[in-house]
Amino acid sequence: MARLTAERLHTPPGGGRFAISRLALGLFLVDQERHRIAIGSDKRLHLPLKAGEGWILPAGATGICEYDEALSFLRLEIPENLLADVGFEHSDFRPVVGAFDPLLAQLAHQTVSIAGHASALYHETMQLALAAHLAQVLAPAQPRLVGIDDRRLHRALDYIHDNLTANLSLEDMAAEAAMSRFHFVRAFTKALGRSPHQYVIHERMELAKLFLKTTPLPISAVAARVGYEDVSRFGQHFRRQTGTTPAAFRAN
Repeated sequence: MARLTAERLHTPPGGGRFAISRLALGLFLVDQERHRIAIGSDKRLHLPLKAGEGWILPAGATGICEYDEALSFLRLEIPENLLADVGFEHSDFRPVVGAFDPLLAQLAHQTVSIAGHASALYHETMQLALAAHLAQVLAPAQPRLVGIDDRRLHRALDYIHDNLTANLSLEDMAAEAAMSRFHFVRAFTKALGRSPHQYVIHERMELAKLFLKTTPLPISAVAARVGYEDVSRFGQHFRRQTGTTPAAFRAN
C-alpha cells in the first residue's frame, strides 16, 4: 500500500521542470519574490509567493517552477488509497497556487514534524486528518447564497471561513461586508437562514467533528483548535448541535 510522503526540503536557486505522479502540495517556508511557474505549458507566470503560501497540484500535473533565491519548503505527496479512505472524488481539480488554507498549512506542518518520530497509529490519524481536510478544501464550491447576488455577503463568508478558528467578532464580519452591524445581521440571516453567530458555531462544530474522528487530540485541544478557550462552552455548543457529547461522538 502506498504511503504518504512528507518532508522538509532546502534547495539552491534554480528549479526546473516537474512531473507530479501523485496529488502533491508544497508550502513555502520563506518568501520568494522572484518565483515563476508554468503548469501544463512552457508559459511561465511571475507569481511571488510568501512564507505560508504554496501550491496543490493534481496527480499527472507537469510544468516548470523557477526561483532566484534559495528555497525552503514542505512537500507532501498523498497516495490514492489515502484519498479514497476519506471519500475524495475530485482528482481533476484545478491546480491551486498562492494562498493556503490556514488549517491545511497547520496539518502539513504537523505531518512533516512527526515523520519518522511518532507511533504508527499517530501517523495514520494525522494523515487521515490531513487528507480529510484537503478533500474539503478541494471540493467544488457549493453555492452559499442561492438567488443572492450580494457580493458583500460573499466577502463576509470568505472572511469567516478564512478566520474560523480566530476570535471572530460581529464588527469585523460586518466591516468585511461594508455594512452596519444591524444591516449585516439582517441580510446574513435572511440569506442563510441563521444568524452570523449561529453560522460560525455550526461551521466550528463541523470542523470539530473532523478532528474528533480523525485525530487522537484531547477534547480540550480540539476545542482550542476550533476557536474555544472554554472547554465547557465548547461541549455545550457541540451537544446542542449534534445531540451528543464530544467524547460520545468520538466513541461512536
